[in-house]
Amino acid sequence: MQVKHDPIGAAILDFAATGTSQDIVVASDLCEDDVIASGYLFRSRKEMPVLEKKALDRCAGKVLDVGAGAGSHAKILKEKGLDVTALEPSEGAVQYMRSIGLTTIQGTIQEHTNATYDTLLLLMNGVGLAGKLEQLESFLEHAKLLLNPGGKIICDSTDIQYLYEEEDGSMWMDLNAEYYGNFKFQMTYKDHQTEWFDWLYVDFIRLKNAAEKTGFSVELLFEQDDHYLVELTRL
Repeated sequence: MQVKHDPIGAAILDFAATGTSQDIVVASDLCEDDVIASGYLFRSRKEMPVLEKKALDRCAGKVLDVGAGAGSHAKILKEKGLDVTALEPSEGAVQYMRSIGLTTIQGTIQEHTNATYDTLLLLMNGVGLAGKLEQLESFLEHAKLLLNPGGKIICDSTDIQYLYEEEDGSMWMDLNAEYYGNFKFQMTYKDHQTEWFDWLYVDFIRLKNAAEKTGFSVELLFEQDDHYLVELTRL
């Protein structure tokens, strides 16, 4: 089955079929282009960074892996015996995950309303799905509706303030501009290209404030450089 306008899905299907594929190019409105190696989406637990391993170890009960990609996290959780569902908007990614036996729903977290879980897992800067800082509280309010009482969100983000750091260590920011973590991205793989989409990188203090306002307790689980992992528990 062929997919259209689906860079992530096309790259996943190519890599699954051949073991190789081109990189996914990620263009940004605020910094230089980056790439995602397709093989990285298939990483084993051994190949995962410490932050991801810690996140997986905190998952419990019925789990929703949000933005599951090729299912590398969902697969590990299933092997541990957890009841895990992979939620992913990419048609090609969903096709692949179903082929390896993962329970999968095609769609976004904002579209998902008909089930509740004990754990929502959002990795690879997963809080970015909120889009913008101004939408973070409403994003968390919706996520809370998907949680059972006492359920938790395990998620990570990055404080990208370092992008604005001058050589002398001072910070340069336009105080009249949007929040510095509000980005726009566009992904391209071969002839597949997305529209530009919003993505949020949020500092810990702002995430903590938004989570507490929306009825969560907040625990900082891990921090490395500017990247951090948190657990938000529904009160």
